[in-house]
Amino acid sequence: MSEEMKRLESECAACSRCALGTTRTNLVFGVGKVPSELMFVGEGPGEQEDLQGEPFVGPAGKLLDDMLEMIGLDRSRVYIGNTVKCRPPMNRDPEDGELRACRPWLDGQFALVRPKIVVCLGRIAASQLIRPDFRITREHGQWFEKNGVRYMAIYHPSALLRDLSKRPETFEDLRELRAVLRRETQIYQS
Repeated sequence: MSEEMKRLESECAACSRCALGTTRTNLVFGVGKVPSELMFVGEGPGEQEDLQGEPFVGPAGKLLDDMLEMIGLDRSRVYIGNTVKCRPPMNRDPEDGELRACRPWLDGQFALVRPKIVVCLGRIAASQLIRPDFRITREHGQWFEKNGVRYMAIYHPSALLRDLSKRPETFEDLRELRAVLRRETQIYQS
């Protein structure tokens, strides 16, 4: 991790912009390569992430690792973070005020990671990064461009654990992601 990212994480650890920081066990800032051409963004930490202080380490994280492997990648080549850095109680969706309070930390991560492609894991990340009225069931797998960065949303791994019928669609989305990564990035050469 770069010195700048370590400094940003240290500043985030002292954050008191919302109440989530008072209920967390650990800050779950982000993990992976900095800079990276590919960044994954989920909604927020779950129980296992809160306990271990790392994003996507529970059952959904295991599935994310499997998804990365399906397209020939692993965590060492990408950066993984969340829209909020502290676990919402009972794994509820982050509230609007919590998302706004945490946005500067996510923006700081973007500035340091400098991704060419961002994959939003689920509706909440997509509504924060692509468009507020994003509809994951209709728009997953589609490409959007903002400020020279390409965005795609796929179903959150935890949704895929609950609903196996969404897996074939997600497999197609991952194949599309792999094709674009091969055409437009050097991620497979690094």
